[in-house]
Amino acid sequence: MPIYEYKCKKCGKEFEVFQGITDPAVKSCRFCKGSVHKLMSLSSFHLKGSGWYATDYGGRKAPASEKKEAAPSTETEKSQPPSKAKAKADE
Repeated sequence: MPIYEYKCKKCGKEFEVFQGITDPAVKSCRFCKGSVHKLMSLSSFHLKGSGWYATDYGGRKAPASEKKEAAPSTETEKSQPPSKAKAKADE
């Protein structure tokens, strides 16, 4: 069952209530019977394990070997298709 947080407008006290999702919202303070409003609280929900963005993609950088591409060593190899450059190197 979810836990909802409320704050009294009259006395300022905050309190938690275990309620079902379909239960009606609390209307009065349990301490002074003043009117209350529901608070937005931080969630304790956290994605763990593989398959989630935070573990698989977030902040991960490519290894150095993937960043570097094999570049031709001479100008003639750059201007010629790979098959001709290889044939020239074999001569």
